[in-house]
Amino acid sequence: MANYLMGDIQGCDAALEQLLGRIDFSPSRDRLYVLGDLVNRGPASAAVLRRLMKLDDAARCILGNHDLHLLAVAQGVRPARADDTLDDVLDAPDRKPLIAWLRQQRLALFEQNCLMVHAGVLPAWSTEKTLALAGEVEAALQGPDCAHFLRTMYGSEPTQWSDTLQGEARTRVIVNALTRMRFCSPQGVMEFSAKDAAASAPAGHLPWFEVPERQTAGVMVAFGHWSTLGLIQRDKLLGLDTGCVWGGCLSAVQISAQGDCGTLFQVACPQAQTPGA
Repeated sequence: MANYLMGDIQGCDAALEQLLGRIDFSPSRDRLYVLGDLVNRGPASAAVLRRLMKLDDAARCILGNHDLHLLAVAQGVRPARADDTLDDVLDAPDRKPLIAWLRQQRLALFEQNCLMVHAGVLPAWSTEKTLALAGEVEAALQGPDCAHFLRTMYGSEPTQWSDTLQGEARTRVIVNALTRMRFCSPQGVMEFSAKDAAASAPAGHLPWFEVPERQTAGVMVAFGHWSTLGLIQRDKLLGLDTGCVWGGCLSAVQISAQGDCGTLFQVACPQAQTPGA
Protein backbone atom coordinates (compact mmCIF):
# COMPACT_ATOMS: atom_id res chain seq x y z
CA MET A 1 0.00 0.00 0.00
CA ALA A 2 1.25 3.49 -0.88
CA ASN A 3 -0.04 6.88 0.23
CA TYR A 4 0.24 9.99 -1.92
CA LEU A 5 -0.32 13.71 -1.33
CA MET A 6 -1.37 15.73 -4.38
CA GLY A 7 -1.51 19.48 -5.00
CA ASP A 8 -4.18 21.68 -6.57
CA ILE A 9 -5.85 20.07 -9.60
CA GLN A 10 -8.18 22.98 -10.51
CA GLY A 11 -10.20 21.21 -13.16
CA CYS A 12 -7.20 19.74 -15.04
CA ASP A 13 -8.49 16.21 -15.47
CA ALA A 14 -5.97 15.27 -18.16
CA ALA A 15 -3.09 16.03 -15.80
CA LEU A 16 -4.83 14.12 -12.99
CA GLU A 17 -5.26 11.08 -15.21
CA GLN A 18 -1.61 11.23 -16.29
CA LEU A 19 -0.30 11.60 -12.75
CA LEU A 20 -2.40 8.71 -11.44
CA GLY A 21 -0.92 6.65 -14.27
CA ARG A 22 2.61 7.84 -13.45
CA ILE A 23 2.34 6.63 -9.86
CA ASP A 24 0.53 3.45 -10.96
CA PHE A 25 -2.26 4.28 -8.55
CA SER A 26 -4.53 1.39 -7.57
CA PRO A 27 -7.65 2.17 -5.48
CA SER A 28 -7.60 -1.36 -4.11
CA ARG A 29 -4.09 -0.86 -2.77
CA ASP A 30 -3.23 2.84 -2.45
CA ARG A 31 -4.63 6.03 -0.96
CA LEU A 32 -4.66 9.54 -2.40
CA TYR A 33 -4.94 12.77 -0.44
CA VAL A 34 -5.76 15.88 -2.52
CA LEU A 35 -4.95 19.20 -0.85
CA GLY A 36 -7.88 21.24 -2.16
CA ASP A 37 -8.96 23.29 -5.15
CA LEU A 38 -10.20 20.30 -7.09
CA VAL A 39 -12.15 22.58 -9.43
CA ASN A 40 -12.20 25.86 -11.37
CA ARG A 41 -9.91 27.66 -13.80
CA GLY A 42 -9.20 24.43 -15.71
CA PRO A 43 -11.59 23.06 -18.36
CA ALA A 44 -12.79 19.80 -16.82
CA SER A 45 -13.94 20.27 -13.22
CA ALA A 46 -16.83 17.80 -13.55
CA ALA A 47 -14.48 15.12 -14.90
CA VAL A 48 -12.11 15.67 -11.97
CA LEU A 49 -14.93 15.25 -9.46
CA ARG A 50 -16.21 12.11 -11.20
CA ARG A 51 -12.73 10.58 -11.29
CA LEU A 52 -12.14 11.22 -7.60
CA MET A 53 -15.62 10.00 -6.67
CA LYS A 54 -14.97 6.71 -8.46
CA LEU A 55 -11.93 6.16 -6.26
CA ASP A 56 -14.30 5.99 -3.28
CA ASP A 57 -12.43 5.58 0.03
CA ALA A 58 -9.09 5.49 -1.79
CA ALA A 59 -9.32 9.27 -2.30
CA ARG A 60 -9.64 11.76 0.54
CA CYS A 61 -9.95 15.39 -0.42
CA ILE A 62 -9.53 18.71 1.34
CA LEU A 63 -11.78 21.61 0.36
CA GLY A 64 -10.11 24.72 -1.03
CA ASN A 65 -11.44 28.20 -1.69
CA HIS A 66 -12.44 27.33 -5.26
CA ASP A 67 -14.35 24.28 -4.05
CA LEU A 68 -16.26 26.35 -1.50
CA HIS A 69 -16.98 28.90 -4.22
CA LEU A 70 -18.51 26.18 -6.39
CA LEU A 71 -20.74 25.11 -3.50
CA ALA A 72 -21.87 28.69 -2.97
CA VAL A 73 -22.67 29.19 -6.65
CA ALA A 74 -24.48 25.84 -6.81
CA GLN A 75 -26.59 26.84 -3.80
CA GLY A 76 -27.53 30.09 -5.52
CA VAL A 77 -26.09 32.27 -2.77
CA ARG A 78 -23.16 33.62 -4.80
CA PRO A 79 -22.96 34.66 -8.46
CA ALA A 80 -20.46 33.00 -10.76
CA ARG A 81 -17.43 35.11 -11.65
CA ALA A 82 -16.44 35.97 -15.20
CA ASP A 83 -13.29 33.85 -14.97
CA ASP A 84 -15.00 30.78 -13.45
CA THR A 85 -14.97 27.54 -15.45
CA LEU A 86 -17.63 25.71 -13.48
CA ASP A 87 -20.45 25.37 -16.03
CA ASP A 88 -19.60 21.74 -16.75
CA VAL A 89 -20.46 20.97 -13.12
CA LEU A 90 -23.42 23.34 -12.80
CA ASP A 91 -25.00 22.09 -16.06
CA ALA A 92 -24.11 18.41 -15.58
CA PRO A 93 -26.89 15.80 -15.52
CA ASP A 94 -25.19 14.40 -12.40
CA ARG A 95 -24.81 17.82 -10.78
CA LYS A 96 -26.69 16.77 -7.64
CA PRO A 97 -24.41 13.83 -6.66
CA LEU A 98 -21.30 15.80 -7.61
CA ILE A 99 -22.26 18.67 -5.30
CA ALA A 100 -23.40 16.27 -2.57
CA TRP A 101 -20.05 14.48 -2.67
CA LEU A 102 -18.14 17.77 -2.51
CA ARG A 103 -20.09 18.84 0.57
CA GLN A 104 -18.88 15.74 2.39
CA GLN A 105 -15.18 16.50 1.98
CA ARG A 106 -12.99 17.81 4.78
CA LEU A 107 -11.37 21.13 5.69
CA ALA A 108 -8.44 19.42 7.45
CA LEU A 109 -7.14 15.90 7.92
CA PHE A 110 -4.51 14.32 10.12
CA GLU A 111 -3.44 10.99 8.68
CA GLN A 112 -0.07 9.36 8.03
CA ASN A 113 1.25 11.61 10.84
CA CYS A 114 0.61 14.60 8.59
CA LEU A 115 -1.72 17.57 9.06
CA MET A 116 -3.30 18.35 5.69
CA VAL A 117 -4.96 21.69 4.87
CA HIS A 118 -5.52 23.72 1.73
CA ALA A 119 -3.99 27.08 2.64
CA GLY A 120 -2.51 27.27 6.12
CA VAL A 121 -2.78 26.96 9.88
CA LEU A 122 -2.83 29.93 12.24
CA PRO A 123 0.21 30.01 14.55
CA ALA A 124 -1.83 29.66 17.75
CA TRP A 125 -3.64 26.52 16.56
CA SER A 126 -2.43 23.06 17.54
CA THR A 127 -3.16 20.06 15.36
CA GLU A 128 -6.03 19.08 17.62
CA LYS A 129 -7.53 22.57 17.58
CA THR A 130 -7.19 22.82 13.80
CA LEU A 131 -9.11 19.58 13.33
CA ALA A 132 -11.78 20.59 15.83
CA LEU A 133 -12.33 23.99 14.19
CA ALA A 134 -12.35 22.44 10.73
CA GLY A 135 -15.02 20.08 12.03
CA GLU A 136 -17.27 23.04 12.87
CA VAL A 137 -17.18 24.17 9.24
CA GLU A 138 -17.64 20.62 7.95
CA ALA A 139 -20.75 20.25 10.10
CA ALA A 140 -22.15 23.50 8.69
CA LEU A 141 -21.50 22.37 5.12
CA GLN A 142 -23.15 19.03 5.67
CA GLY A 143 -26.08 20.33 7.68
CA PRO A 144 -29.51 21.72 6.74
CA ASP A 145 -28.30 25.35 7.02
CA CYS A 146 -25.56 24.93 4.42
CA ALA A 147 -26.91 27.72 2.22
CA HIS A 148 -26.93 30.19 5.12
CA PHE A 149 -23.36 29.27 6.03
CA LEU A 150 -22.15 29.71 2.45
CA ARG A 151 -23.90 33.06 2.18
CA THR A 152 -22.15 34.39 5.29
CA MET A 153 -18.67 32.88 4.93
CA TYR A 154 -17.40 35.61 2.55
CA GLY A 155 -15.34 38.54 3.80
CA SER A 156 -11.92 39.20 5.32
CA GLU A 157 -13.04 40.28 8.79
CA PRO A 158 -12.19 39.42 11.50
CA THR A 159 -8.53 39.07 10.51
CA GLN A 160 -7.44 37.37 13.72
CA TRP A 161 -8.56 34.36 15.70
CA SER A 162 -9.96 34.62 19.22
CA ASP A 163 -11.45 31.82 21.27
CA THR A 164 -14.28 34.21 22.12
CA LEU A 165 -15.47 34.46 18.50
CA GLN A 166 -18.93 33.07 17.85
CA GLY A 167 -21.31 32.55 14.96
CA GLU A 168 -20.51 33.86 11.50
CA ALA A 169 -17.36 35.69 12.60
CA ARG A 170 -15.96 32.49 14.07
CA THR A 171 -16.57 30.30 11.04
CA ARG A 172 -15.33 33.04 8.67
CA VAL A 173 -11.93 33.14 10.41
CA ILE A 174 -11.71 29.35 10.26
CA VAL A 175 -12.55 29.28 6.56
CA ASN A 176 -10.14 32.11 5.75
CA ALA A 177 -7.24 30.53 7.61
CA LEU A 178 -7.72 27.06 6.16
CA THR A 179 -8.57 28.04 2.58
CA ARG A 180 -7.25 31.57 1.85
CA MET A 181 -4.32 32.49 4.10
CA ARG A 182 -0.79 33.03 2.83
CA PHE A 183 0.64 35.71 5.10
CA CYS A 184 0.00 36.59 8.73
CA SER A 185 1.70 38.60 11.44
CA PRO A 186 3.53 37.01 14.39
CA GLN A 187 0.33 37.67 16.35
CA GLY A 188 -1.73 35.75 13.79
CA VAL A 189 -3.32 38.70 11.97
CA MET A 190 -4.07 37.50 8.44
CA GLU A 191 -3.43 39.53 5.27
CA PHE A 192 -5.21 38.58 2.04
CA SER A 193 -4.19 41.09 -0.63
CA ALA A 194 -0.67 39.74 -1.30
CA LYS A 195 -0.55 36.65 -3.51
CA ASP A 196 3.02 36.62 -4.78
CA ALA A 197 5.97 34.58 -3.51
CA ALA A 198 7.16 34.54 0.09
CA ALA A 199 9.60 37.43 -0.44
CA SER A 200 6.66 39.75 -1.19
CA ALA A 201 5.31 39.61 2.36
CA PRO A 202 3.59 42.87 3.38
CA ALA A 203 5.26 44.86 6.15
CA GLY A 204 4.83 43.19 9.51
CA HIS A 205 3.76 39.87 8.00
CA LEU A 206 5.39 36.52 7.25
CA PRO A 207 4.43 33.41 5.34
CA TRP A 208 2.19 31.66 7.85
CA PHE A 209 4.58 28.71 8.14
CA GLU A 210 7.52 30.95 9.13
CA VAL A 211 5.84 32.59 12.13
CA PRO A 212 7.98 31.95 15.24
CA GLU A 213 6.58 29.52 17.81
CA ARG A 214 3.92 28.20 15.45
CA GLN A 215 2.09 25.48 17.41
CA THR A 216 2.21 23.00 14.52
CA ALA A 217 5.95 23.47 13.83
CA GLY A 218 6.73 20.01 15.22
CA VAL A 219 4.15 18.28 13.02
CA MET A 220 4.38 17.47 9.32
CA VAL A 221 2.05 19.95 7.58
CA ALA A 222 1.10 19.64 3.89
CA PHE A 223 -0.72 22.39 2.01
CA GLY A 224 -1.55 23.71 -1.46
CA HIS A 225 -3.14 27.02 -2.53
CA TRP A 226 0.05 29.06 -3.11
CA SER A 227 1.01 28.57 -6.76
CA THR A 228 3.49 31.47 -6.80
CA LEU A 229 5.37 29.78 -3.96
CA GLY A 230 5.91 26.61 -5.95
CA LEU A 231 7.14 23.33 -4.51
CA ILE A 232 8.19 23.53 -0.85
CA GLN A 233 9.96 20.55 0.70
CA ARG A 234 11.34 21.28 4.16
CA ASP A 235 11.54 19.44 7.42
CA LYS A 236 7.94 19.08 8.62
CA LEU A 237 6.58 21.18 5.73
CA LEU A 238 5.34 20.32 2.25
CA GLY A 239 3.79 22.77 -0.22
CA LEU A 240 2.36 21.11 -3.32
CA ASP A 241 0.61 23.76 -5.42
CA THR A 242 2.97 23.86 -8.40
CA GLY A 243 0.66 25.88 -10.66
CA CYS A 244 -0.73 23.07 -12.80
CA VAL A 245 -3.45 25.19 -14.42
CA TRP A 246 -1.10 28.17 -14.87
CA GLY A 247 1.46 26.37 -17.03
CA GLY A 248 3.27 24.56 -14.23
CA CYS A 249 2.79 20.94 -13.31
CA LEU A 250 0.63 18.72 -11.12
CA SER A 251 2.64 17.27 -8.25
CA ALA A 252 2.29 14.31 -5.92
CA VAL A 253 4.58 13.06 -3.17
CA GLN A 254 4.56 9.63 -1.62
CA ILE A 255 4.28 9.81 2.15
CA SER A 256 5.01 7.11 4.71
CA ALA A 257 2.87 6.19 7.70
CA GLN A 258 5.39 8.11 9.82
CA GLY A 259 4.84 11.31 7.84
CA ASP A 260 8.12 11.12 5.92
CA CYS A 261 8.11 12.29 2.31
CA GLY A 262 9.40 10.01 -0.40
CA THR A 263 9.46 10.22 -4.18
CA LEU A 264 8.15 13.33 -5.95
CA PHE A 265 6.08 12.75 -9.10
CA GLN A 266 5.16 15.52 -11.55
CA VAL A 267 3.39 15.85 -14.89
CA ALA A 268 3.08 18.88 -17.11
CA CYS A 269 -0.44 20.14 -17.64
CA PRO A 270 -1.77 19.89 -21.21
CA GLN A 271 -4.73 22.09 -20.21
CA ALA A 272 -2.80 25.07 -18.84
CA GLN A 273 -4.49 28.47 -18.83
CA THR A 274 -3.13 32.01 -19.02
CA PRO A 275 -1.34 32.74 -15.72
CA GLY A 276 -3.57 34.32 -13.10
CA ALA A 277 -4.20 34.59 -9.38
